[in-house]
Amino acid sequence: MIKILVTARSFALCDEAKAILESQGYAITWNPVGRPLKEQELLELIPGMDALITGTDEVTDKVIIAGLPTLKVIAKYGVGYDNINVAIAKNHGVQVTFTPGVLTKAVAELAMGLLLSTARNISAMDRLVRQGKWERITGTELSGKTLGIVGTGNIGREVAKRAAAFDMNMIAYDVWPNRDFAEQYGVRYVPLSELFSQADFISLHTPSMPETVGMINSQSLQNMKKTAVIINTARGDLIVEDDLIKALQEGVIAGAGLDTFAVEPLCDERFLNLDHIVLTPHAGSNTREAVARMSVMAASDVVAVLTGHPPHYPVR
Repeated sequence: MIKILVTARSFALCDEAKAILESQGYAITWNPVGRPLKEQELLELIPGMDALITGTDEVTDKVIIAGLPTLKVIAKYGVGYDNINVAIAKNHGVQVTFTPGVLTKAVAELAMGLLLSTARNISAMDRLVRQGKWERITGTELSGKTLGIVGTGNIGREVAKRAAAFDMNMIAYDVWPNRDFAEQYGVRYVPLSELFSQADFISLHTPSMPETVGMINSQSLQNMKKTAVIINTARGDLIVEDDLIKALQEGVIAGAGLDTFAVEPLCDERFLNLDHIVLTPHAGSNTREAVARMSVMAASDVVAVLTGHPPHYPVR
């Protein structure tokens, strides 16, 4: 019997995707712990599996090798696949797939939600009201403020579309500027250092790469406005968290809205004691619509590979 390990937690919410796998008679093993799996946990589950549908779990070279010779396909439930050792997988004939384009709007909308919440102190005032305190916290309007978008791929561009509706000024940084997009939405490309120094809000939309890991650090934070707010719905390791925590504690910048962290689930209690910060549990893609799209695409590609067909969305 063909065996599928599904560690992407919200995959189980999509009946259509489950039906795709079950219709083939596959035996499904579900995530047993309700969080992303560490390498050692995957090493115990992967032997004998024919396919892995994964979220942000630690799919290392050891995990892939432990899955041989039965492992045929690793389907990334999402867009960013930096948690998968793709080179090792390909070297051993294991296909790696992903689900491009499905979570763009969902993540962009959460980024705007974090931006609005930090600007107007929505979460902080909600907590006060629940405590029986009728206290208002003065916020700031988005209109006329400058949004710095780091990375103008699909998600960054969707954020710009939404920010334009709030009459925000927009600057951006990208190694590969999209001039047509910039002209259409009034975005001005600038060097990264200039973006950090000019932006009132900085929204990160770049993958985790050697060039981007730790880009938010003590030096870049010192170059920002004291009123600046950082929004991160991309990858946690883009930020040196010790530096960000210190900057927030000392008032170097004004706030942050974070959906991703260096270690997940979040275990650094220092974040919990900070004012002017909004925290969400890596939920950018977690809408009913995005979950359904990702689940069906991942399941379909697993079936394609296991039935001898090329996947629709391979990682090149």
